[in-house]
Amino acid sequence: MKQDLLSFKDWSADQLHNLLALAKTIKNNPAGYRKALDGMSIVALFEKPSLRTRVSFDIGINKLGGHMVYLDSQSNKLAGREDVKDMGANLACWADAIVSRVFTHSTLEQLAESAKVPVINALCDIYHPCQAVADYLTISEHYADLSKVKLAYIGDGNNVTHSLMLVGVALGCEVIVVTPKGHEVDPKIIALTEERAAQYGGKLTISTDMIAANGAQVLYTDTWLSMGDDTPLAEIKDTFAGYEITEALMAKTGADYVMHCQPAHRDLEISGSLIDGDKSLLMQQAENRMHGQNAILVQLLAKDFETRN
Repeated sequence: MKQDLLSFKDWSADQLHNLLALAKTIKNNPAGYRKALDGMSIVALFEKPSLRTRVSFDIGINKLGGHMVYLDSQSNKLAGREDVKDMGANLACWADAIVSRVFTHSTLEQLAESAKVPVINALCDIYHPCQAVADYLTISEHYADLSKVKLAYIGDGNNVTHSLMLVGVALGCEVIVVTPKGHEVDPKIIALTEERAAQYGGKLTISTDMIAANGAQVLYTDTWLSMGDDTPLAEIKDTFAGYEITEALMAKTGADYVMHCQPAHRDLEISGSLIDGDKSLLMQQAENRMHGQNAILVQLLAKDFETRN
């Protein structure tokens, strides 16, 4: 029976820990997985433009011995030319999986419902699970025990924030989310994360006060304006004043590292000197996009590969 990856909200702590372990194994032994997707073709169906997601999937699939077919909808919604359900059913006639980067989560749900092959969420309006895997893989390479890690996300409550919350508490992390008023995370995701925290031992803190980030080992931020948001920059700057990640904030909180999923706007949500400094994990996160996604692909498409290898 096929398994989709739409959000991680139904993945257990053990499944997530095993996925990170698999990602590390593939990263450290790429030659051992050169035929993991031998003979397989993956369709990448993108409504939104991309740098890291597209390139990391394309090169990663190639490193696993598979073939990626990129379908660019030219930054337009898939619906219109033909029904999304028909598109998913047709693609599943040829492809072994569908990787999709879309405007709305409902598009992914329709693809998953109609396609007989796994559908992987490469970003939607609610979740960004592939980013979360790369992020916690990166953190785990610096802290052996994730249950002792305190991660503070500062900025706009968005799809990246949601996935960091859902995955983090299941791994045992303390996840702190600090947003300006009016930019909070979805209350439904908060409730779901709290349920997962109670089940797996993590902790969630939601605040609009920057003092909540004190004591975090890792500070994380994202762009203030999501892709396609035409809010004037001057207005956003006023709203997010005081929520920037700077060297002063790093010193005040005592954080060891800074993270950003990119693209980053230097000297807006994060100082350019921090991006380039020795506390930056940004390029490690970017590299780990490929390793984390490769682990997802192997898990969903070739989970018995090691026994065949």
